[in-house]
Amino acid sequence: MAQCEVCGNDYHLAFQVIAGGHTHTFDSFECAIHRLAPECAHCGCKIMGHGIEATGIFYCCAHCARDHGVRGVADHV
Repeated sequence: MAQCEVCGNDYHLAFQVIAGGHTHTFDSFECAIHRLAPECAHCGCKIMGHGIEATGIFYCCAHCARDHGVRGVADHV
């Protein structure tokens, strides 16, 4: 069994994710998201979808990007 690096659970169905050359072990997608997903620079939520990146800053949606001063972004066209 392998131990989750976020919650410490020792779980027989744990899985590994290789990101940026580092191997991470998790017992659930929830823990993987907690550790690896970027946070929105405006509202702080974890970005689990595509989100928006503007000038190297990540946002969960166009609304948050606009509120942070990014121009020319839209969630729908």
